[in-house]
Amino acid sequence: MGDKSDSGISRREFARRAAFVSAAASLAPANLLTSDSIAAPLTAQQPDNTSKLSPESQIEVDSRIQSIFAKYGSRLTAAQKADIRRLATEAQPPLERLRAFASDNGDGPGLYLKPLMEREKKSSPTLATPKPASTPKSP
Repeated sequence: MGDKSDSGISRREFARRAAFVSAAASLAPANLLTSDSIAAPLTAQQPDNTSKLSPESQIEVDSRIQSIFAKYGSRLTAAQKADIRRLATEAQPPLERLRAFASDNGDGPGLYLKPLMEREKKSSPTLATPKPASTPKSP
């Protein structure tokens, strides 16, 4: 049989390396893994979408943002608050398009395909009766 140690690392070596990586990650500075330093340049590059919204939509966006901040504001960083403002503003135009779609109370779900015309059902062919197995001829 072949030697299993030639095919990569053993389970023990893998566990040892995983433990070292885990220990190193816990000793790393906390601000190294946060997205504050990455999110700050991104917010400066993004254009302001508030001019594209109607006044009613802007009021709705502001009220949505205020309700989120009232509930979770103490736990959010400045970068997270800016991200929530951006996401709420970007989500408003699709919401308006969805609300503009007319639907009635009796409309069914649009989860299935409905054929435009019925096809004629083919009659089932008559099934042939199976032939009995013939017995082998003896010499």
